[in-house]
Amino acid sequence: MKNKILLLSAFLFSSFLLNAQTIYDASGRTIARVDGEYIRNSSGSTIGRLNGDNIYDASGRSLGRTDGGRVYDGSGRSLGRIDGDNIYDASGRSMGRIDNQRCYDASGRTIGRVDGVRRRTAILYFYYFFY
Repeated sequence: MKNKILLLSAFLFSSFLLNAQTIYDASGRTIARVDGEYIRNSSGSTIGRLNGDNIYDASGRSLGRTDGGRVYDGSGRSLGRIDGDNIYDASGRSMGRIDNQRCYDASGRTIGRVDGVRRRTAILYFYYFFY
């Protein structure tokens, strides 16, 4: 029985990783898809890679990461912070928020949407695809 539970858990985990996740702009056009650890543009070309809470460009250079409630660029400089669903720049000004997979700018306008991604990953998309 224990082996069956482990096999089922492994299957569910691998199925989750294989499901594509999509990032849309405010008009509903696909900006990018996450396929496993790879980020592909609307044409299917690889434009980046995710590794945990880190995001890399197609050449493997670090674009940024989240660590706790902070977001950092590829050089380790703080870009801002996450407080609940709100996103602030390094000076503490509101940049926007993520709410129910929708991305809003500081004025409350919808600037995009993310489907099927973890909250921290959605924040990284906010920084790197919408700003």
